[in-house]
Amino acid sequence: MADASFSLLTGNSIETRLVRAGGVIFREGEQANELFVIKSGYVRIQVGNKTMADLAPDTIFGEMALIDNEPRSATATALTDVELVPVSEKQFLFLVSQTPHFALKVMRTLAQRLRTMNKGVY
Repeated sequence: MADASFSLLTGNSIETRLVRAGGVIFREGEQANELFVIKSGYVRIQVGNKTMADLAPDTIFGEMALIDNEPRSATATALTDVELVPVSEKQFLFLVSQTPHFALKVMRTLAQRLRTMNKGVY
């Protein structure tokens, strides 16, 4: 799914956040003020004890809470050492308003995740 890559947001001069393997990035129920792009490493998304997804570099996560202003719907944990690019709500809103292609990529990511979830439910 190369079209949904967010590698453009992970350039060399971008400020990153390092999380060691096993570290919690955010917990289900917490308030959110940023989403993340994975620059390197792998992240597990869990709801309760159920793994929802294992995410690879150049993908985003944590975007739902910025879109609907609700608390985090899942817990994100570093499977490996992870280098993340945090994107603040202000940056996210700017990207969505100024870059229609970015907004479309976010929507495609959400749609793909919804389709994957629906396959597991029905």
